[in-house]
Amino acid sequence: MIFVFLNQNKSEKTLLKVENLSVSFKSNQGIVKAVDSVDFEILKGKSLGLVGESGSGKSVTALAVMQLLPKQAIIESGKIMFNESEIIKLSRKEIRKIRGTKISMIFQEPMTSLNPVMKCGKQVAEVYGQHKKHSKKEIKNLIIELFEKVKLPRPLKIYDSYPHEISGGQKQRVMIAMAIANKPDLLIADEPTTALDVTVQQELIFLLNDLKKEYGMGLLFISHDLGLISELVDDVAVMYKGNIVEYGSVKEVFKNPKHNYTKGLINCRPPVDSKPKRLSTVEDFLNDNEGQKVKLNYKTPQLIKIKNAKEIILNVEKLDKRFVVDKNFLGKPKSFLNAVDEVSFEVFKGETLGLVGESGCGKTTLSRSLLRLLDTDGGKIYFDEKDVLLLNKKQLKDYRKNLNIVFQDPYSSLNPRISIGRAISEAMKVHKLYGSDKERRQVTEELIEKVGLSADTYNRYPHEFSGGQRQRVVIARALALKPKFLICDEAVSALDVSVQAKVLNLLNELKEEFGLTYIFISHDLNVVKYMSDRIMVMKDGKIVEVGTADEVYNFPKEKYTKQLIAAIPGKKF
Repeated sequence: MIFVFLNQNKSEKTLLKVENLSVSFKSNQGIVKAVDSVDFEILKGKSLGLVGESGSGKSVTALAVMQLLPKQAIIESGKIMFNESEIIKLSRKEIRKIRGTKISMIFQEPMTSLNPVMKCGKQVAEVYGQHKKHSKKEIKNLIIELFEKVKLPRPLKIYDSYPHEISGGQKQRVMIAMAIANKPDLLIADEPTTALDVTVQQELIFLLNDLKKEYGMGLLFISHDLGLISELVDDVAVMYKGNIVEYGSVKEVFKNPKHNYTKGLINCRPPVDSKPKRLSTVEDFLNDNEGQKVKLNYKTPQLIKIKNAKEIILNVEKLDKRFVVDKNFLGKPKSFLNAVDEVSFEVFKGETLGLVGESGCGKTTLSRSLLRLLDTDGGKIYFDEKDVLLLNKKQLKDYRKNLNIVFQDPYSSLNPRISIGRAISEAMKVHKLYGSDKERRQVTEELIEKVGLSADTYNRYPHEFSGGQRQRVVIARALALKPKFLICDEAVSALDVSVQAKVLNLLNELKEEFGLTYIFISHDLNVVKYMSDRIMVMKDGKIVEVGTADEVYNFPKEKYTKQLIAAIPGKKF
């Protein structure tokens, strides 16, 4: 698709111009095209958002600009002009002089980008060591200044900390500090906020905007989240199957999208002002040749009548869970962290109870305590009026059959050496469900189809599936034991918004079909509001607010809840 580049003031200088870029990969199946005839430009001091689902070609485009493509990649055509230099024609030595000084990149996952056995300060110091000559003392002072600039708390402590000792948001700030150390002309940020809390996302958006203004640098911001893009960039390019299908100012694209794919991305996010029984998906719009808005049933699902509900399925009373933070020289505990601090709540049969809060607030510790995957330090847990903390080994096995969990990362939840069919059927075998392997296989294939996959994928392995498909497999495995209750722990946080919509629709359909009860855990209040009958807000191990989804979202009482809601990106569109 050919685009006329956006109008620009004659005084504005073009920093990066990509023309007719096509990139393919060699594979066992032949040549696979990843980027097809892509055109865009970034002006000095301006920002461009590159949007699309996983596999659309966003990261490949960025890696082509950085000249970091793997060996099997082939640049078939195109020009990449940076400050009037043609990047593709530069030698390795010439591109190394540009990379890290003139163009820098922030990668998606800071934990895999940072060396786990090297302190944060030393890793940033390597950037200065490669590109500039400074004494060790000067470099340390420069890094402390950088850490202050990216608003890291206790910069001296983080300088001497290892990556695992700091939070996800702090690791991402270290990566940003590393990227801007040499004051680049162009900063490429590839999904830098995926799976981060909304408040941390908001802080990083403010930070990147401030740095862009201070250094006058261009910004290429890559994301699948249109809400986030709307808060940060001047222009936006929407990628689909390697092509840019829509390109314009962020206001123009969001207010008046022309391509059905763009319309689908915008509309598959949970709406803030209504609660349809089913979220629209990208496929709904791609299959709509007229390009009209997909008609959805906006009748709100029947909510649990909380005040009249008589059947409590889960009752938690003053639950405590502490972790040892520090020990004395004899190895005895000296100080503790109250991860779950006297938490009490009830869950009614058939409802979805949302649990929201920032990373570290105690959400996951609470969920694992409910399953007795962690020993508790006090309190009571009653499931179907039975005291869970008094169950013996056999009773605990039956309990976990009725109360199951869907974890955040489906890939680490599945054994890479076991086919998905076996992973699902083994759970039935352990709990002695059904009479034979043949019957278990039949039920497994039915479950695989129930979650929207084909039964003939029974013998395929986890690496052969996308992230959204793996999450469906994990849901099928959880359903294999016919549970009454599912805990969804950040089950959609790392998925594309389009895949997220499909998984949320699936969870709602399964809830209705199987009569399930959910605790739905997420840091995304938009998603929690859509899914939940009631919402609990957690902070520092305590429940600070509880109410119906509409009450908590529209009329929050606690300052912390108001901060979470205010930080939700893209509300103006």
